[in-house]
Amino acid sequence: MCRNCINDWIPAIATNRENFTLKKGQQLFKEGDAVTGIYFMYKGVVKVHKQWDQEKDLILRFAKQGDIVGHLGLGDTLTYPVSATAIEPGIVCYVKMDFFESSLNVNSQLTYKLMKFLANELQESEKRMRNLAHMPVKERIAQALLSLRSQFGLNEAGFVDIELTRQDISSYASVVYETFFKVTQEFIQNNLIELDGKSFKLLNEAALKEITLSRKK
Repeated sequence: MCRNCINDWIPAIATNRENFTLKKGQQLFKEGDAVTGIYFMYKGVVKVHKQWDQEKDLILRFAKQGDIVGHLGLGDTLTYPVSATAIEPGIVCYVKMDFFESSLNVNSQLTYKLMKFLANELQESEKRMRNLAHMPVKERIAQALLSLRSQFGLNEAGFVDIELTRQDISSYASVVYETFFKVTQEFIQNNLIELDGKSFKLLNEAALKEITLSRKK
């Protein structure tokens, strides 16, 4: 927000923002909570998720440093349609919704950047829903692993630079855990991936990409 606001608006941001730390597992808000404001990630990672049925959560996206969370509260509904939970300790900047809306009215560059972000997120959401409806589970799991590698990069050991439970990865891939376990064991046996606790390494990205494209052939 600071990067895309006029200089005269920066003092107003300093007055209206609130920075606070997040513990691992702490919720920013949960689905159905009253909308209060917008969150900007300074540090850490938050998962944005939605109840899929009585027993399953669907992880829609991961927000890391520089990302915005809570923007779905900008709609006409008075409650958040998703939940946001920290998967590692972090620092968050929070501003109330009325101040954020005032910021959009005053700062055209901020409004433009938000519009582009929302358009990209809508495209990604539509693609995920299309994959959920048409892509077999093996392809969805391969796509999820590649997507995480693209978003978070690699650490010095060559593992994707984020620690996630296997349940979280299965929720991101939109498959039940039992199926996720079976498919990843097959990937391991075929030397496509390596799992080490909450870390994973892609040993053959080309083969994983080939799996995601198999339906199109």
